[in-house]
Amino acid sequence: MNMKVLGDRQFVELPGDATHELPPLFVRERPHVPRLDRVVRMARELIDAEDLIPTLPLDAVASTEAVDRRKMDLAINLVEQYLELVDHWQWGDSILEWIRQCETTFGTRADLRPLIRPDVWPHAGRSSFVTLLDDKHVPHPRVKLEEAVGLRLTFRQPPPLACCSDQFLFYLNSSVSSSAYQAWARMSPAPVASLPPERFSFELVKM
Repeated sequence: MNMKVLGDRQFVELPGDATHELPPLFVRERPHVPRLDRVVRMARELIDAEDLIPTLPLDAVASTEAVDRRKMDLAINLVEQYLELVDHWQWGDSILEWIRQCETTFGTRADLRPLIRPDVWPHAGRSSFVTLLDDKHVPHPRVKLEEAVGLRLTFRQPPPLACCSDQFLFYLNSSVSSSAYQAWARMSPAPVASLPPERFSFELVKM
């Protein structure tokens, strides 16, 4: 295998000029949450358990209705953060399954098989497929692919809202998932080369 260097990127250079068809990438178009009303209720319980709205002094001029409205606004905000987390997890789950199918495809092709063999230099690691999705400009509004994969690597199933702290939903999930992705990407022995996006095609199927 030869290698082409563009800027600070290293690309595996494939012989010939044929475009290789990869398996389709199936993703859910919306976060799959069976009982949204239950999620809202758990968000309200989280607000009460974590004292996210401070207890007002007895002489404070605040009606019960106003406090309830603040709790509902915060609950809706928490639910939105949670749905974004589930959306990322579902993308990550779809991408890891797609990578598995791509590796199977590469394994059955004599011209592609050497690309994923770590004893051949340069080779493409599993993270190269995530980079390929970015290079192919796969539409993924609001979803950061590396964080999506990292979140799926961290959780086998989307964690229920009751298991998430407000700190995790608002501040920590991005750093946790990014760290998980980077650790996973480093499992492939360096150097890892990218897959040339012009030589591969696949279909994105939204369910």
